[in-house]
Amino acid sequence: MTIDVQALFPKLVNLLLDTVFLVDESNHIVFVSDACHSLLGYQPEEMIGRPILDFIHPDDLEATRASAQRIMNGLPHNDFENRYLHKEGRVVHILWSARLYEEERLRIGVARDVTALRRADQTRNALYRISEAAHAADNFDSLCIGVKKVIAELFPKDRLNLEFHDAETSALPAPESGQQRSDRVVDILLVSKNATLGRLTLEKTVPQAAFDDKDRELLEFVATQVAAMVERKKAEETLRFMAHHDPLTGLTNRALFYDRLETALRTASRNNSRLALLYLDLNEFKRINDTWGHEAGDEVLRAVAQRLEAGTRQSDTIGRMGGDEFTVLLNDIPDAAAVVEAAAEKIRDILAKPIDFAGQSFSITSSIGVALYPEDGDTARQLLIRADTNMYLNKHGA
Repeated sequence: MTIDVQALFPKLVNLLLDTVFLVDESNHIVFVSDACHSLLGYQPEEMIGRPILDFIHPDDLEATRASAQRIMNGLPHNDFENRYLHKEGRVVHILWSARLYEEERLRIGVARDVTALRRADQTRNALYRISEAAHAADNFDSLCIGVKKVIAELFPKDRLNLEFHDAETSALPAPESGQQRSDRVVDILLVSKNATLGRLTLEKTVPQAAFDDKDRELLEFVATQVAAMVERKKAEETLRFMAHHDPLTGLTNRALFYDRLETALRTASRNNSRLALLYLDLNEFKRINDTWGHEAGDEVLRAVAQRLEAGTRQSDTIGRMGGDEFTVLLNDIPDAAAVVEAAAEKIRDILAKPIDFAGQSFSITSSIGVALYPEDGDTARQLLIRADTNMYLNKHGA
């Protein structure tokens, strides 16, 4: 029995799971096998006669043109990969084997769908990159920058909005109508341990492009990992803050203030500048605790801390040494005597304003001791001792 292979050839081609394309010199599709429907969602008659470049992802046009020219020059290309846009708008990753049919000047290409493989690669790489960003980040802000970079690499042409909030003080605004589920917009909450930490919103900017279920699965995976990393980084920052700050007032504690003072002294020595250290003690604070209780005393300490922060420069450092003792470091002061006296007088004035608590009004006065660099010492220990001593003499009128 003689078999007409030439007659059977189109039927054989249409049985292939991979898609076969014939493309002419002007980049128009001459033939495409039936498998194109499962690959890109089009029937063959919808693609034949159209430029093949119409179906390619905009970001891959330049590379695809270069590959086509290579094939037309007689050089086969067996491992070229690019992205196409499915009829429904989603992205399809295709691995090509193509060569030139010289007699007819046609490119013959076999296209294999490798989207699932690339999704797996993206998921694995996203987990690695997010973990890498978390370990490289020194603080929460740098973590956010690293996470945004990872997402931008996964979806390079999409518009990203990554927002976080403090669950105790604020709430996320509701997404705009239709943002929760859209072909062009994905809106995913960042949730960890039943707490909502923020929101990841991604919007398509490429015309005709859309998110599919696999995109959403990848983004939900990314959002889960980001939420876990954010929660961990926030916990680390909280622990770090607690180690260096007074838990009642939020001011720097003794250890951190000492470190800041040493740093300021090195800077002052290098720049030949001056600084001043103020040591404060609240007068009759024990009477407030004994008469109205420790809650009233705590409220007074918090109020004092807030007023000191409001009444000093951002470049200055305020610390709580313990009990009712506070320190203020004034950096880079031009005229020591005048500046320090003005700063001390301002502090006395703002602390003297009444503090209201539970129907009671407290008036606070303070004793302030001053030490200057370089006149009173050139080490942190020397300045603290001198300022503390001057505060004691001031308090007791010596």
